[in-house]
Amino acid sequence: MSENRPTRSLVRRVSGTIAIALIAVAAVAVGTLVTRHTPPVSTLSQDGHYGDGYAVGNRIGGAETSHNDTLVLSDDPFTTATSGDDGILPVGATVFDGEYPGVANLDPALLAALRRATADAANDGVALYLSSGWRSAEYQNQLLDKATLEYGSLAEALRWVATADTSAHVSGTAADLEGADAFAAQWLSEHAAEHGLCPVYRNEPWHYELQARATDHGCPPPYDDPTSDPRMLK
Repeated sequence: MSENRPTRSLVRRVSGTIAIALIAVAAVAVGTLVTRHTPPVSTLSQDGHYGDGYAVGNRIGGAETSHNDTLVLSDDPFTTATSGDDGILPVGATVFDGEYPGVANLDPALLAALRRATADAANDGVALYLSSGWRSAEYQNQLLDKATLEYGSLAEALRWVATADTSAHVSGTAADLEGADAFAAQWLSEHAAEHGLCPVYRNEPWHYELQARATDHGCPPPYDDPTSDPRMLK
């Protein structure tokens, strides 16, 4: 009997190790599933990038994230917008959050298309968020000032930020869409045109505008950046 005890102890230790390993693997798998379908958790945030088409939150399919999780922008001498009245949206906002001016002031036809697309994406298990929609002229010009400082010249800044007179965000005809992971980018590339939504700038793939012909003919090739968009010349 005494000769079998070491063997039994070894079996128990090996079995325990395997059980712990299986539990750890299961926990990682569950965490991955939750991450895929859980929106970013944050308070109101300022723009994470100076681009005209990018504001708070995570870039679709990318790792860039805004880490300044406060709405107050007073630490920046060029930015005085401090409320949602200027179009700033909380991280995780969707096109169904009509209490925010950034959503409510969008062009009605664009908003309807965005809501249809967001609902269809949800049916496919993909969550779409609105990182920026309508913006006030004051806020847009503040972003341009910041971009000029960041990029070193107005000419370079205009590749990323339109003036208030030309910005589709100020007119309410553009929306910046984001998702919790790369599945959102893939879904949009495959289905956005079905709703008339097209990416307009190659350097801002998150920036969408409504082009009704896209539902039948697909989206036209995007401009390289806003400086190659003839609408910016007005």
